[in-house]
Amino acid sequence: METEGTYDVQAIRAQFPILSRKVKGKDLVYLDNAATAQKPVAVIDALVHYYSHYNANIHRGLHTLADEATATYEASRAAVMHFVGASSTDEIIFTKGTTESINLVANAWGKSFLQEGDEIIITSLEHHANIVPWQMVAAEKKAILRVIPIDDNGILDMEAFKSMLGPKTKFVSVVHVSNALGIINPVEEIIRLAHEYNAVVLVDGAQSSVHLDIDVQTLGCDFYVFSGHKIYGPTGVGVLYGRRDLLESMPPYQGGGEMIKEVRFEHTTYNELPFKFEAGTPNIADVIALKAGIDFINTIGKAVIRKHEETLLEYATAKLKNIKGLRIIGDVKNKVSVISFVVDGVHPQDLAILLDNQGIAVRTGHHCTQPLMHRLGIVGTTRASFAAYNTIEEIDVLVEALNKSLKMLL
Repeated sequence: METEGTYDVQAIRAQFPILSRKVKGKDLVYLDNAATAQKPVAVIDALVHYYSHYNANIHRGLHTLADEATATYEASRAAVMHFVGASSTDEIIFTKGTTESINLVANAWGKSFLQEGDEIIITSLEHHANIVPWQMVAAEKKAILRVIPIDDNGILDMEAFKSMLGPKTKFVSVVHVSNALGIINPVEEIIRLAHEYNAVVLVDGAQSSVHLDIDVQTLGCDFYVFSGHKIYGPTGVGVLYGRRDLLESMPPYQGGGEMIKEVRFEHTTYNELPFKFEAGTPNIADVIALKAGIDFINTIGKAVIRKHEETLLEYATAKLKNIKGLRIIGDVKNKVSVISFVVDGVHPQDLAILLDNQGIAVRTGHHCTQPLMHRLGIVGTTRASFAAYNTIEEIDVLVEALNKSLKMLL
């Protein structure tokens, strides 16, 4: 989708119906993509088409609608397998999002294999979804949760991480890209070092899956998790990639239909992968529409989108730095298209309200990373995050609106 070697952003924008609406009488400028991406018409159409033409439960029925639904659902699983570079569709588990994927691993793996005194390592950059499940399982198993520190710019202290590793290290769960700051963590090195101590590694790919090229086999991670709504797909669907041997060693996370092979009152045997971890009627429509989100990315090309987003990030960073009193948090080179900032004497929520009055959607607050905000000594930030459909002109609108808002607040 390139025109004479240039990025045809207007052609891309035309695929997103919501971008034509107005907010408070202004053209919508949507810069909250790290929270959720907007949906192209192909994703919306996939949802409508399922419910309109072949709405049926999957894997069980023998009628035409059930066959069509099952085939389309499993086509999405194959698309996800290729999207993350897994070796088999058996290693792709559908969940309702990144949070459930992490909880599945914490409960099914953690409660089975962690013992008293074992150590789990996370980072200071983690989303609450990659903190709280490990706190819960650590408390139950009497394991120890350790945290890799960061410097004042949000960069991980890798020497501290190396010093933490030891024979008691059993699990490392690390965010690939910080949702609050956009910083890319050195997960390849983290995985390599952790594996030297035979620790299992989970990578939280909620932010990286849409921006970076992902190949779980090359990374060498044991688990990789992400959410569909961050990659232009629907809400309510997520993915857990897990190495086959690990998934086979884990008990089911939930019990019910689909995850069983044979049920007797005396004993139940469980289904094979991936169905062992997909109890009950799944989120069929959204899983089917997830493929349309992946197809949207693949049609343009991640590398092409990434180059566009890098241009936006560079332009926005330079413009924002010219605003008096504004300080970018996590102002480092190795990051994706997220800018998190504070302004001296201005509460982020006040700023967000004034920006919304001008049609601009940004995210403010602690971004579900309260420990990170505490470490940085701030209550929260204003975050602008860019996607395939954002433009240089929208950044100009943001900067103008910021200047106007700050004159009112200061």
